[in-house]
Amino acid sequence: MGKKRFETEVIHSGYDPEQFIGSLAPPLFQTSTFTFSNAEQGEMRFAGEEKGFIYSRLGNPTVQILQDRIAALEKGDKALAFGSGMAAVSAILLSLAKTGDHILCSQGVYGCTFGLLQLMKEKFHIDHDFSLMDSREELQSSLRPETSCIYVETPINPTMRLVNLQMIAEVAKQNGIPVVVDNTFCSPYLQTPLDFGCDVVVHSATKYICGHGDVVAGLAVGSKELMHRVAKTTQKDIGGIISPFDAWLLLRGLKTLPVRMDRHCENAEKVAAFLHGHPAVDRVFYPGDKQSPDYEVARKQMRRPGGLISFTVKGSKEIAQLFMNRLNLIKIAVSLGDAETLIQHPATMTHAVVPSETRMKMGIPDNLLRLSVGLEAWEDIKEDLGDALDSL
Repeated sequence: MGKKRFETEVIHSGYDPEQFIGSLAPPLFQTSTFTFSNAEQGEMRFAGEEKGFIYSRLGNPTVQILQDRIAALEKGDKALAFGSGMAAVSAILLSLAKTGDHILCSQGVYGCTFGLLQLMKEKFHIDHDFSLMDSREELQSSLRPETSCIYVETPINPTMRLVNLQMIAEVAKQNGIPVVVDNTFCSPYLQTPLDFGCDVVVHSATKYICGHGDVVAGLAVGSKELMHRVAKTTQKDIGGIISPFDAWLLLRGLKTLPVRMDRHCENAEKVAAFLHGHPAVDRVFYPGDKQSPDYEVARKQMRRPGGLISFTVKGSKEIAQLFMNRLNLIKIAVSLGDAETLIQHPATMTHAVVPSETRMKMGIPDNLLRLSVGLEAWEDIKEDLGDALDSL
């Protein structure tokens, strides 16, 4: 049998039932430690002379199945699983940057990523800048001799702007700088940044990869050399590891990822069109809109435009909050990628840590809302939005 397609890999990759007494579902190894046959075996495993498990912070069979599967889906050499998306982001950035270095970021990042960058600047003197990354010339001019990493979100949270991954990777390689891409909004089903020459992919697996709102987890995928270094340093010693049970839940959630993502995208496309036509809506930000400045980039590097929409209502922060409070079906919550449709107010929630002036430069005004379109009947989502918007 030749190379398997994504929909098959997401169910079978990284797991052989014959290695686990024929169990169809990957077993849950809910153990903190592993025994050795004798003292010499323990010595050899700690010395790296014999393969095998030692302690679940260093490796676990259930976690290993998840890591192997994600590596295959993202087309990388090796993956690591973490206790949260931010544990993954911090482990990678702390591995790539040292005191005196500089990180160049896309114009707009998740609020906690912004907070981490500030922390790294204050405590470790690792500087950072934000760049539009809209041309080779602009990107090149933003780099410094001490730039050790380019960090990209695409789509950017919550503005939904895109970054041209192939262009970024080409400029980065000319300068010998690794590119890290937060692929949370897309999942590997919609976008595989390593295919475009990027070096590391990170995920908040809490979102689409889990898909059911019951796990907090993170993932990172990259070269064998880099991931091995991260595993032996910032993952092992800082300790932001995933639990075996959460890894088992992610493996279960992954099996339906393509089916779920197609439904999220179908619903989002219809909801975005509805929002465009409502008089209480000022602007809609969605990569699938032909009016979007990033429409051609989306067609090039994404399978479909995704399940997230941002939009501004006509009015102030108070009007935006009034609108949210009048929703019934749609829940006010800061996550995304769940079966339920969720809405949040970035300026006071996910990006509240970002100073107002910086937020405005990122394109996050007080009347901006981010909608994670769920798996419900799209007509019910539309009706709930319509009723709340009409009441304004």
